[in-house]
Amino acid sequence: MSELKTEVEPGEAGLDAARLARIDRHFQRYIDDGLLPGWLVTVSRNGKLAYASGAGSRDTEAGLPVTDDTVWRVYSMSKPVTSVAAMMLYEEGAFELTDPVSKFIPSFADVRVYAGGSDAKPLTVPAIEPVRIWHLLTHTSGLTYGFHRTHPVDAMLRAAGYEWGWPRGTTLEQACDAWAGVPLLFQPGAEWNYSLSVDVLGRVVEVVSGQSLDEFFAERIFGPLGMTDTGFYAPADKLDRLAALYGVGRDGKASRLDSMGKGATRKPTMLGGGGGLVSTAADYNRFLSMLLSHPGSPAGFLDGARLLSPRTVEFMGKNHLPGGADLEEFGRPLFAEAPFKGTGFGLGFAVTLDPVPGRIATSPGELSWGGAASTAFWIDPAEGLTVTFFTQLLPSSAHPLRSQLRQMVYQALI
Repeated sequence: MSELKTEVEPGEAGLDAARLARIDRHFQRYIDDGLLPGWLVTVSRNGKLAYASGAGSRDTEAGLPVTDDTVWRVYSMSKPVTSVAAMMLYEEGAFELTDPVSKFIPSFADVRVYAGGSDAKPLTVPAIEPVRIWHLLTHTSGLTYGFHRTHPVDAMLRAAGYEWGWPRGTTLEQACDAWAGVPLLFQPGAEWNYSLSVDVLGRVVEVVSGQSLDEFFAERIFGPLGMTDTGFYAPADKLDRLAALYGVGRDGKASRLDSMGKGATRKPTMLGGGGGLVSTAADYNRFLSMLLSHPGSPAGFLDGARLLSPRTVEFMGKNHLPGGADLEEFGRPLFAEAPFKGTGFGLGFAVTLDPVPGRIATSPGELSWGGAASTAFWIDPAEGLTVTFFTQLLPSSAHPLRSQLRQMVYQALI
């Protein structure tokens, strides 16, 4: 088990300890008001953990507190891990970013694009551009999610059993073939839409590597980085540390969601690289530290383990949306785990282009994403910061936790 242990005093890291204490006071109110069961925050600077604090319960009903080793469902914070896996294979020459996905998943050879009609009788046209690997990494593939509930194609996914989960017994290979048979929302590369793209990317990783996604992650990422508590479920010896899952009840307060939460207690048949992982604060902090360049350790390295080259990490952190557009210009007005204004998208992360339009006091070049249960992270290369927030509340749009955490962290910089 990787240990969550502060390595430097806040003042030595350029952080004001008294001002960091505002984080505790601010988020304690969410617990006092019954809006969150519990939370855990980490702030690292230049690769050293300077602040770790938590409060409340990982399981309110059982009276179990949040602990440093609590296991959390990170949902879409799985996406950067899958993106790193893909780019590791890219560095080996396994594919080019412009390769059609059908080269690895044949069912994507003849995809169709929605052009009108209803979910029962859609009008479709052929895709004039193949879905390519870079489309998957940037969510510009034309794929979608069933839970968006804004388009007939979303309804088609739900009818096929794909909303917050998948039909019982489905494998990732079977799911990808099913998704390829559903029309795309738009021509590949024409727009940005938060989607199942990274799950499909996970299948590409499997085909190219010859390993299942859990095997690749364990051997090539989690093992080298010492992420001993991260995987696609919490095994029996870690179940007592797994946080309970909560949603927003009718009264606005946190309400237990065991029916959905139990998915993390057993090995899934479908290894969802877009949202299937559980992890701890210590583990995920190590993953982020690997992606940040800090004294003695270039980006892509950590404690002697080299996953990516610094050039590749830098490339992943560029805005890859055509014309340098932000999500407001190029994206559909749907829910996503990042603000749209002033935010672009790289290969696996949201990228802050300009913090002013989004009204968030961060730095240009910040990389970030979050998970459906209100977990979040960001990497600020300009300030040498990595920050994580863990809780277990669906949906992540329920409270402005991420923007408030940024306020609290940046006001503590000296």
